[in-house]
Amino acid sequence: MEERGKKIIEACLQEKSKNPIEIFCNIAKQDFIRIHGPEHHILDGAALLTAFYNAGGKIDLKEYLDELMRRGLQMPGATCGMWGVCGAVSSMGAALSIIDGTGPLSADSSWGKHMEFTSKALAGLAQVGGPRCCKRDAFISFQKAVEHINENYDLKLESGHIECEFSDRNEQCISERCPFYKKGTM
Repeated sequence: MEERGKKIIEACLQEKSKNPIEIFCNIAKQDFIRIHGPEHHILDGAALLTAFYNAGGKIDLKEYLDELMRRGLQMPGATCGMWGVCGAVSSMGAALSIIDGTGPLSADSSWGKHMEFTSKALAGLAQVGGPRCCKRDAFISFQKAVEHINENYDLKLESGHIECEFSDRNEQCISERCPFYKKGTM
């Protein structure tokens, strides 16, 4: 997993987009990213950090990506089904905490705002239901993360219309139940 994480970081450092979904899709198409897997616990937050940086966020991108990878490697696969918390949401929550320097003892508003983001993202996932889909869960989480960042930071991330390009690779694709399903892909 660590090798995949390093490849994700290398790929992020080449991206110039302010759209975390675009960054995510560019990297998710690479052969080192599986359709489902714990690499999303790094990729999803890394795409968010990269878009934040590209939109003018004053962060040390390489340092923050390394920290996100360290945190992402601590999360086991299948947290969605085994723990009830999606790794995409956790990864993006970790990215926000890294941006703000938030920790368990933080008394400023960032602690609560991150909880607000993750609760909204998890509610979005719950509305669609299972089974797991790391791409769908990432897309829903990105929508909530872009809203959160655009409302709470002095910069604007891009998002746009999302159509899944991964349906044909997902044996558990829920097709029309998915808000991102692109008809004719399966």
